[in-house]
Amino acid sequence: MPETQPDYTSALLSDFNTKLIDLEEKQRLLKDRVLLIGSSFVESREEIEKEMTELKIMVNEAKQDILKIKESLQRIAEELDNKARNSDIELLKKQARMFQPLELARLEDVKRIINEKRDK
Repeated sequence: MPETQPDYTSALLSDFNTKLIDLEEKQRLLKDRVLLIGSSFVESREEIEKEMTELKIMVNEAKQDILKIKESLQRIAEELDNKARNSDIELLKKQARMFQPLELARLEDVKRIINEKRDK
């Protein structure tokens, strides 16, 4: 009977050894996966940081463009305040039509007309 125990023990040790090798292989595979995930994470992070930097630059440029547009609009608004409006021009046209300076008689003409009327 003593011979069956060593066979049982060696089989048990062989089984443990196989399981230990399997566990070591799984651990190595997990370690490789973790390293791969870590390197992928680092690469993704670097790409995201690069994109964020580019986006910040674009946002700053957009802000500067918006400020320039605001300044231009403000100058245009100030210039428009200094310009005559259509209604003002129309009023001046009506007043000019009413006044009709070209049809005004000179003093000499009025005297001549009066003298012509007296002579008749």
